[in-house]
Amino acid sequence: MQHTKIYHSNRLHTAPDQPEIIIEGPVSADSLQNLAMHAKLDAFRRPKEQLEALIEIAQLPEGRIIIARDCATIVGYVTFHYPDEIERWSQGHMQDLIELGAIEVADDYRTMGLGKKMIRLAFEAEQMENVICFTTEYYWHWDLENSKLTVWEYRQMMEKLMKSVDMIWFATDDPEICSHPANCLMVRIGKHVPISSVEQFDRIRFQQRFMY
Repeated sequence: MQHTKIYHSNRLHTAPDQPEIIIEGPVSADSLQNLAMHAKLDAFRRPKEQLEALIEIAQLPEGRIIIARDCATIVGYVTFHYPDEIERWSQGHMQDLIELGAIEVADDYRTMGLGKKMIRLAFEAEQMENVICFTTEYYWHWDLENSKLTVWEYRQMMEKLMKSVDMIWFATDDPEICSHPANCLMVRIGKHVPISSVEQFDRIRFQQRFMY
């Protein structure tokens, strides 16, 4: 299928004596190679390795990277791509099922609402109306220590973030998600997604419905 990628950018002015933050994407692999990662973007891997991963995703036909940057330094990013082959969500080999895989913002920039701004930019111009976009939220990925939030406060924050682009809670019997009540599956079904894809996604979500 055709994965539409329409570049957009927004400028965020933080203070008169501070540089502006650029929120942009989907960005190309070539443009990412000219940027550096903020030293505090290390939640998943070391910054240099994370930048290499972003470049690889940007090269995928379905992959899209949205970033927030301070001059030539990436201070936040969001990734979209097909689900990993080892995950349940890849079992149907659905071309119109895209995972919102990672959201990360450097500590010093977390009060600016960059996460919401990046996610909302990804859905501009109806460029994701032909896909089902989902994200799996696991409490062990959350930065509870630095945020000073409880598990449930963080869950509420993440749910509010996803609802800003009309992603809503979906039930599933996936063992990892069911392993803790704070974990959740959030989904947005584009308005041009065929009912056959919705039904196929339902079969992936529930695989133990006849077990007692």
